[in-house]
Amino acid sequence: MQEFLNWTIDTIREDKLISPWLEEKKYEWTPLVAKSVINLLDKNRSVIIITDKDREWFLEYILSNINHSKLNRPFLPFYDFRAFYRQIDNPKQSDEDINFIKDMLNISFPNGYCFWYVGRSQDIRANIPKISKNSFLWLLDEERQNAFNLRSNDEALDMKLLQMFRLYNKTLSAALFAQVNVEN
Repeated sequence: MQEFLNWTIDTIREDKLISPWLEEKKYEWTPLVAKSVINLLDKNRSVIIITDKDREWFLEYILSNINHSKLNRPFLPFYDFRAFYRQIDNPKQSDEDINFIKDMLNISFPNGYCFWYVGRSQDIRANIPKISKNSFLWLLDEERQNAFNLRSNDEALDMKLLQMFRLYNKTLSAALFAQVNVEN
């Protein structure tokens, strides 16, 4: 079983569809991904995906590919938050509304859940994931600790998101099949 940081570097270098920019961010990437994989595989938490409106295409891409049959692995519990809460864009969300949402999710996911948010940090949809301790955050236009930070004006942003998803999905498979230990 390979150490996670080395496995990540090797995978980036060997996969021709992942650009070297991600290797430069390996110290930001690996702890966040390790936490996400541990929450999912070791702690049996479901993953609830939220994106800002501009990244809804990416949400659809994730949901179409995360449990694709070509991966030859068990299906993993990834869900679209919009299926649980249609008022996601309501600017009048109160603290009470957020508590009701959390209560509903606690009932729905007794083993726990975590958010995966991709989008602008200042978007209303980011509110709940940003205050939840186990969130996997891919934030645009804010430098925040415990988040993977990107810029919305980056011309290559969409390609970077796809490359990050590719590496994340490969990490899930490697962790599932005991090829990599994300805890080291």
